[in-house]
Order: sequence, then C-alpha cells, then structure tokens
Amino acid sequence: MSTGRATELPEILRGRDFRRLYGTRLASQMTDGVFQVALAGYVFFSPERQTTAARAAVAFAVTLLPYSVLGPFAGVFIDRWQRRQILVWTPVLRAVLVVFVAGVVAAGRDGPGFFVGVLVVLGVNRFFLSALSAALPHVVRRDHLVTANAFSVTSGTIIAFLGGGAGYLLRRVFGAGNDGTALILLWAAGMFLVAGLIATTLPRRLLGPHPSEDAVPGTVRPEAPRFVESLGTVLDGLVDGARHLAQRPQAALALAAIAFHRFLYGVILIMTLLLCRNHFADDADAGLQTFALMLGLSGAGYFAAALITPPVVRRISKQAWVACLLGASALGLVTLGMPFAEGPWAASGFVLGIVSQGVKLCVDTTLQETIDDAYRGRVFAVYDMLFNAMFAAAAAAAASWLPSDGRASLTLLAVIAAYAAGAVTYWAATARVRRPAPVLR
Repeated sequence: MSTGRATELPEILRGRDFRRLYGTRLASQMTDGVFQVALAGYVFFSPERQTTAARAAVAFAVTLLPYSVLGPFAGVFIDRWQRRQILVWTPVLRAVLVVFVAGVVAAGRDGPGFFVGVLVVLGVNRFFLSALSAALPHVVRRDHLVTANAFSVTSGTIIAFLGGGAGYLLRRVFGAGNDGTALILLWAAGMFLVAGLIATTLPRRLLGPHPSEDAVPGTVRPEAPRFVESLGTVLDGLVDGARHLAQRPQAALALAAIAFHRFLYGVILIMTLLLCRNHFADDADAGLQTFALMLGLSGAGYFAAALITPPVVRRISKQAWVACLLGASALGLVTLGMPFAEGPWAASGFVLGIVSQGVKLCVDTTLQETIDDAYRGRVFAVYDMLFNAMFAAAAAAAASWLPSDGRASLTLLAVIAAYAAGAVTYWAATARVRRPAPVLR
C-alpha cells in the first residue's frame, strides 16, 4: 500500500496532459509573482509614498473587492466555455492590460486609472485560476486528486514566490522609480504570453465542461444557460452553486473554514506589511527586502505543507487536518508573534504558510471530490469570491485600529483566540456531518 502511494506523483507526472496543464499554471503564476512585486513596490514601498493602515486597506479593497464580484461571472462562463480556450486567451488579455498599467505607471499616476487597470488584470485572472481548478479532475485520476493538488497548487504558489524574487531582482536592475516599475511590468506582459502559448498544446475539448456524472438519463442536465442569456443569469448561476453546496455539507464547511482563515490571515498580513515598512526597517528599500524575506519564509511553509498534507490526510482525514492547522495558527502566533520582533515574526510567517496552503489543499480537494463537474465553475466562483472578499474585509477592519507601525497586541491576541475557537468549532461541526444518519425502513 505504501509503495502504491509512493508512486502516485511519478504516475501523475507521466500524464502528458497533466504536464501541459501544470506548465501553463507555472508560467502564469511565476508571472503573477513578478507583477505583484512590481505593484507592491510601487504602491507600498516607494520612497515617495508613506504606507499607513488606511492606505493599505484602500489598495487591497480596490483590488480585491471588485475582483470578488467578478467571480460569479467567471463561474458561469467556465461551466459553458471550453476551459482550454480560457487558459489560452486570458493570459493574452492580461498581457495587453499589463502594458496599459505600465503606461500609467510610467506617467507617475496611482489614481483611479491605475487601480482600475490593476483590478481588471486581477479580475481576468479569476477565469484562469478557476479554469485550472475545474480542469484538474480531467487530467488525473480521482484517487490521485489530493497528491495532484498538493503538487500542482503548492508548486504553483512557490513558483509565484520565485517570480516575486525575480521581480525584486528586476527592480534592482531597472530601478525603484516609475520607469523601472514600468519596465518590470512590460517584462511580465511578455511572460503572460508564454503561459498562453503553453496552453495551446492541450486538446481543445479535454478539460470540459462535460455533463454531470450524476445526471439521470432522459433529464435535462444541470449546466449554465445559453450564451445570449448568460449575462442576465449570473446571479442565478451563483445561487445554483450555493444551492449545490448546501446539499453537500462537507464542501460548505470547507468553504466556511477557508473564509474564516482568510479573514484572520488578512489581518496578520496587513500587520506584517506595516511592520516591515515602518518598524523592522529604516527606509522603503530595506522594508521591501524585509517583506520579501517574510514572503519567502511563508513560501517555504507552503512547500512544507505540500510535503506534509497528502500523507497526513490519508491517516486522519482532511477535516481533522484543517482543524489541526487552525489550532497550529493559534499556537504559532502566541509563541512567536507577541514580541513583535523580526526573527520570531518571520518564523510565524513560516507556520502560517503551512497553515494557509494545507487548508487550501484540503478545501480544493473536498470541492473537486464532492461537486458535480457541471457546477464546478460556479462553486469555485463562490470560493474565489469568499477568498478575496474576506481578505478585503480584514484589510478594511484592520485599518480602523492598527497603528502605522503594525504593533497591536490586543489585535494579535484576538486573532489567536479566534483561531483556537475556530479549530474546535470546525472539528465539532464536521464530526456531526460525518456521523451516519439512522436508516429508516
């Protein structure tokens, strides 16, 4: 049995179509890292701009809240459009949009035009990432989904961190000013085109959508409305996804767990940004370097989660692992966070990296295992909407009380208590769901 499990990843990698889907993911997510570092340097770590909690909240709200609103549109179309075509054309569209953002940056503007451009670039990415998640079950066996998710999603996240490192090196080469940031963005535009090119190697109809596996012969299959009706039925599609989730309590609880974690993690990330910019470092460049180090350690935690999660969930279940991870967040923050010292805080970032990716892997796999293919796009749209909206809500909430240097002991204690309570609550709720119902005869 252990030998079979040890050979899962090599067997997955032997799949030609998985490798092509995986290559598309890597190319796009590495470019995401370059793009995000360019934006972070321009908005938060520019020598000409002082970062405050309110400024950070505005930036995250502008880029994430509308980004979440686009999620339902992505889901409805992903359940009808060929997912391979989405993977081909969204990187091309993003490349064009990034060139526009580069022009705005070169002009030294960070007003509405800049944020609208960033919003659309990130919003288009919803189609891409949702299509990747909905496509994965079409290129790997069902019993390999945990390992495939752990490998592809986590290595994609890690390559995004590496892309962030590449963006930082490009910043050193091109400079931290407006022209340097614009050149980094043009570099990212070219990299997005490479991602689209890799996606063209996938068979056009391989990735679905396909009829529901549970559809009864002779009945109308549950799929998205016709194209001419789709723009007017986005809300209906979202409601359909939520109704589908309501019939699958394990999936609904999984989404609740990651939304809860995302809110608390958002508070900690805003604190980290402010600590790096205004407490751990003396100037903007040193602050960015410190923040990059924090993100690098968090990325190492993501990699560790990829190694740990598959064998653990085979022994204690995905639900038990999520509960353990939420508890580990409380323990890590209470032991490492309270001094607000650079070294321990960085170590807590490693712990939260393990937690974030471990929870995400369990949630992704739970949705892929329990959601019909005809609904996957809509359900993953709900997922994306919660994921980003909860972070934006965390940024808005934190901005109302966090000091500019990020040191807030009461806030940290509240996050610790919430993580501990969440671990217990989630475990109790999933235990009730797993308990078999009495059979009526």
